[in-house]
Amino acid sequence: MLDGAAPAVPARFVRRDGDMDIITRPAAVIGEALPGPGDPVLVQVSRWDRLKDMAGVMRGFADHVAPGGQGYLMLVGPAVTDVSDDPEGAAVYGECLLQWHDLPPAARARTLLVTLPLEDIEENAAMVNALQRHATVIAQKSLAEGFGLTVSEGMWKGRPVIGSAVGGIIDQIADGTGILLPDPADLEAFGTAAGLLLGDPDQAARMGQAAHARVREHYLGDLHLLRYGRLLGRLLGEGLTARSSPGGRR
Repeated sequence: MLDGAAPAVPARFVRRDGDMDIITRPAAVIGEALPGPGDPVLVQVSRWDRLKDMAGVMRGFADHVAPGGQGYLMLVGPAVTDVSDDPEGAAVYGECLLQWHDLPPAARARTLLVTLPLEDIEENAAMVNALQRHATVIAQKSLAEGFGLTVSEGMWKGRPVIGSAVGGIIDQIADGTGILLPDPADLEAFGTAAGLLLGDPDQAARMGQAAHARVREHYLGDLHLLRYGRLLGRLLGEGLTARSSPGGRR
């Protein structure tokens, strides 16, 4: 998905069982131009769901970043033909495609719609990982959200995240690790945040380092297991104390 010669060998990835494999299924890319290896890129990865507001991300970029700022936008989601339990996805993707065609030429040339195959979930995850790691900035401009998995994924990969101040995202993005948008519908604020980080790689890198540290300190699975272990240990200890105290069961 970058401008230039295609790699001489297929991209490789490691499966969960440790085996090495290669990417065999291509992504589908709608776009008129591709970013070069050094161009800053803003990426949002999510389902084609109205609550993820892919259309709003596109409008914010086209209206408030593309006219005078740097970089490209990639909106990345699943191939709609591969998601049988999400009939809305095809409609939302179709709406985004129509909106893309209606963009001003300069904005359209810097906006890409990317759909990834889902037949092999581990291959899909490897493709998402590659896109997130290449991104300069990650966006998650959801209108509603629980725990934003793609938020923590982007932060773990050392990328600053521009996220809406809704649901779990409020707790995930701390000061200095990204930019929280108080109003998810404020496209100018979104565009200002995106333009700032796309145009200042040093600040984006500093935020990305802080974002990685925050995920390491708060959101790794091992930490949750240790916390559950400490909680259970305390509860068991309190139960034993109560049973052996005067008047308690013996």
